[in-house]
Amino acid sequence: MRPTIRDVARQAGVSIATVSRVLREHENVAADTRQRVHTAVAELQFTPSRLGRSLAERRHAANGIVFPDLSGPYYAEVVLGYESVAAELGRSVLILSTHGRAAAPAMVEEIADRCDGLVVMGRTVPDEVVERLSRRVPTVLLARPHIAGIDSVKADNTDTATALAEQVLDSGARHLVLVGDPGLSPDLSERWAGIERVASRVPDVRIEHRPTTTFDEAAGAGVARAMSGALPDAFVCGNDELALGVLGELRSHGVDVPGRVVVTGWDDIMAARYAGLTTVRQPMRGLGARAARMLDEIITGSRTEPRHDVLPTELVVRTSCGNSRKETS
Repeated sequence: MRPTIRDVARQAGVSIATVSRVLREHENVAADTRQRVHTAVAELQFTPSRLGRSLAERRHAANGIVFPDLSGPYYAEVVLGYESVAAELGRSVLILSTHGRAAAPAMVEEIADRCDGLVVMGRTVPDEVVERLSRRVPTVLLARPHIAGIDSVKADNTDTATALAEQVLDSGARHLVLVGDPGLSPDLSERWAGIERVASRVPDVRIEHRPTTTFDEAAGAGVARAMSGALPDAFVCGNDELALGVLGELRSHGVDVPGRVVVTGWDDIMAARYAGLTTVRQPMRGLGARAARMLDEIITGSRTEPRHDVLPTELVVRTSCGNSRKETS
């Protein structure tokens, strides 16, 4: 019986993925491991099949995308934008959600072996892993600070964070609570920096951070509940889901929003519009679509110079942060 790649892996004492990397001469394999694989190949007289050679030459007709998580409308919208363009280009999509697992780098390395190109979103893996991947497979960063030589696309967080902070401060708020952990999101880190920069120019403003381990409504409601005895003037939330949780908790206890407390979000998901939530509208589907097109340009060789695109966002003022300004949506 003709030996298979599985037989080689078993004889060398390594995974099938490692055998594949050795056969494609990837850099990230230890010298002794590489030697064991080559020895096993010689002893078994293993020859890669035509399919194996096709895979080694990266003809998968599939693109990969790596998310920190897949729960919530934000990620769903990004996926829809990415998948629609990939389908238009005749490519299938492999999706990996890392959920903060310690094994995330290995998981991302594995999916890279199964696709023609990879989009890496947020803080899913360290920069050194991304740099290594980019030498093996076309790579685009999404909603993550750019790395020299690697394509990236993100939404603007700076200008609209400034506009949002001014809106909140114009409402009279001086004690602001920032809801959400910037350590989990590069986008959020930029937003908080912009808000704090504006707040530093106004006397007597106090900013308090309330990190959350998730970005859902339950986490937002928990923050509002924990502060019910000493409410701030404003809850500035990292996304709309957190804000909707805060808003629901406050209203269930009869707190006047925006008379007593103002609440803001970010994203402008559909529920935000019905809740009268002041927020920042970002092009969620546009982010996914742009990442897919940029990746295709690299795969096909139609562009060789790296790009770092920043898509515009827009402050949307509604009743949860009401003042003299008119509602714009």
